[in-house]
Amino acid sequence: MPDPTTLRLLRVAGALCLLEAAALAGMGVVELASLVAGRLVLGVTTAVFLFAYAAGLAAAGLSIARVRSWARAPVVLSQLIALGLAWSFTGGGTTWVAVLLAVPAVVVVVLVVRPASTSALYGSDPGDSP
Repeated sequence: MPDPTTLRLLRVAGALCLLEAAALAGMGVVELASLVAGRLVLGVTTAVFLFAYAAGLAAAGLSIARVRSWARAPVVLSQLIALGLAWSFTGGGTTWVAVLLAVPAVVVVVLVVRPASTSALYGSDPGDSP
């Protein structure tokens, strides 16, 4: 059984993933609300992608909070994608968007790759085996 601090930190990581998933779903709703005839297919497929991404991230976030090992890779991959997006928003008037994307992404990655989190998720540090 993982220690209470590790469980709490994994729940924080899961909660941040759920917030990110909610933001993605909100972006999907905005995309659907702004549909125009000239870009109907693009708007619908973008919205479907955002909803699917949100659902996957929400499932992974809930699973990280419940200490399920399968969820670590999708969570880390999603945060790396967010960091790449954040980089593209740096500079000018969009730096605040970069900060909103980067800060939770870094926090989640740090929380799920900690040695104690690795031990909780996999039973032992994967680097320990020969």
